[in-house]
Parts: sequence; C-alpha cells; structure tokens
Amino acid sequence: MTHKKWNWQKEDWTVFSYDNEEIEKLEREYASQSGFSLGIARHLSSGDQNDLIVELLSNEASKTSEIEGEFLDRESLQSSIRREFGLGMPGHHNHFNASPAEAGIAEMMKDIFTNCESPLSEKTLCDWHEMLMSGRKKIEIGKYRTHTEAMQVVSGRYDKPKVHFEAPPSADVAKEMEKFIDWFNKSAPNGKEPLTPLVRAGIAHIYFVSIHPFEDGNGRIGRGIVEKSLSQNMGRPTLIAISSSINDSKRKYYEELAVATKGNNITQWLVYFADTLLDAQKQTIQQVDFIITKAKFFDTHKENLNPRQLKVINRILAEGPKGFGDGFSAKNYRAITKSPTATATRDLQDLVSKGIFSKTGQLKTTRYTLNLSPFQGK
Repeated sequence: MTHKKWNWQKEDWTVFSYDNEEIEKLEREYASQSGFSLGIARHLSSGDQNDLIVELLSNEASKTSEIEGEFLDRESLQSSIRREFGLGMPGHHNHFNASPAEAGIAEMMKDIFTNCESPLSEKTLCDWHEMLMSGRKKIEIGKYRTHTEAMQVVSGRYDKPKVHFEAPPSADVAKEMEKFIDWFNKSAPNGKEPLTPLVRAGIAHIYFVSIHPFEDGNGRIGRGIVEKSLSQNMGRPTLIAISSSINDSKRKYYEELAVATKGNNITQWLVYFADTLLDAQKQTIQQVDFIITKAKFFDTHKENLNPRQLKVINRILAEGPKGFGDGFSAKNYRAITKSPTATATRDLQDLVSKGIFSKTGQLKTTRYTLNLSPFQGK
C-alpha cells in the first residue's frame, strides 16, 4: 500500500479545514488597509495613476520571476507593460528590444489586471502559460502537462535529489483542474459559496500549486491567480506587491509550502499567507506615497533642472521607495550623463545649493542623496 504522504493523496483532499478565528482579525486588518490604499490612489492624477500601475506591475513581474530564479531587465519590463497599456515611455524612445520572457509576462500581467472580473477558465490559464513560456522550446506550452514521469519539486544533487513535493499524475490533472476552476468560481463574491478575501486567496494558491498542472511556470501562474482572486473580492483591479513581499522572505515561502502540501488542515498556511498579503499591502501603500511624493517634487523643481540633472534624478527615482543604495556618487553622475568631470561637479553643486541633493562625506567618500523629505507626508 502506497504511503499517503501528500495532501492530494488523502481522503480529505480539497476539503480544506482551518481555524477561522485565527484568520478573522487578519481579514479585518486587510479590509481596513484596502480602503486606505484605495483612498490614497484616488488622489493621484491620471498620469500618476498610470505610473503607479506600470511601477507596481513591472515590479511584480520582476519579483515573481526572481522567486523562480529568473532575472529580467527592469526597463524592458516597464517598456513592455507601457506598450501593453498603450502608454508611451516618458523620456525614452518607444522602440525597445524586450526578450520573450519580458514581453510575455508583461502581457500576462496586463491580462490579469484588465480581465480580473471574468470567471477563471482552462483557456485563461493556458493563455497565461503560453504568454509566460513564450520562446521556451523544451516544454509543452499552453496546455496541461502530459508526461508519464512523476512531477516532483526537488533540490540537491542529481544522483541524490531531495523530493520536497510530488504532484498528482499527469493523467489526473484535467480532472483535478476542472474541480479547482469550479471551486474558484463558486468561491467568488458573486458565486454560490463565497469566501472572504484572504481565505480564498490562500486556498487558491496552495490548491493550484498542489496540482501543479503545467510543466513549468506554476508558481508564477499561482501568484497570478491570487491577484485575480483579491481583485474579484475588491471589485476592481488590485495593486498589491504580493511577489515583492514573498521574495523578501523566499525561504520562508518555500518552507510554508512544504508544510502545507502534506495535509489539508491549512491554518498555519493561511496565517502565513495572510501576513504576507498584509505586508504586500503595506509595500503598495508605500509605493502610492512615493508616487505622490514624486509628483510634488516635480511640480516644485522640474523647471529648475537641466536635461542632465533630470536624467539622473529619474534614474534615482526608478529605484523606488528603497532608494539608491548608500547614496549617489559623482562617478555615478558622470556615467549616467556621459558628461566631463567639470560639468558633473557644476551640476552637483547646483543641485546641493538648491536643496535638491543632500551631500555627505568628503573627496572619494562624497555621496549625494535626493532630498524628498519636504514633499513627504503632506
């Protein structure tokens, strides 16, 4: 008799149980923060709202890929997402060379954002897989896996692999996915068995990745399903830094997945995932605040900047709320502007005298920081 090691092998598979009291307080906090985030975003101009959408979607596209060990070019992602939304690339030419991976995930993120209210279907998931896996020749693209060998998540040496999880056989995938899609649509706010936002999103993720229906890309599609789930519960496209939050503690994410795939009482998983979504929500609010701060900064200073200074400041701001490391050097300035030392020195002195840059250190240790404090929290 086969030892029933995995969640899908057990009698209570798909009958997920959990302690609702543990989750209810997290649901209340999430609902409160959702309203706060939405209220802030409404104060943005349409242009700044577009910037926020592009910034968050490109960051999510980058981070959801990074979780899987794939590193994409940030500027190409932003260009791809702007093109998907019919937006120009400010300060750049609109011709760019995005890789299939960058163009494909941009298309998927746009589809998740714009079609969030439509029911989930096999076609939707297969379309996402085709977008995501564009250009990959060694796997089946745009359809569920069919290979006969076991689908395993492994690590370690090739000759001594450690099996972290084994998914249902390929022959069972279509049946399992039909049940999953039916559950997802029934659990929607307008479905027959609606669930609260964090419970639904948490179950959706662990349920989907446990089936592991595709040869590759299951984690990224699973996180896309979470975005769709939260958007449906909010009644509008959500902007939440899910993958960014997961990537900050990637090891914890995989540890919790490993525990959750061994049984169907998922209280621990739901508490972890709810905490992760609350952190993601806080990161989103920080990003909204940052967009507002940028808008106020440019309202005040744009006419005081020459093209070189503007280029450097846009480069610094592209790093987002976390900033540009330990500061910005004269060498950085020269590299970005392709300007001689005398010009760079004059530009930097001008920025310091206007209070736009703060200066610390001396000689080779001199660093400059963009001074956004006058525009924050107002």
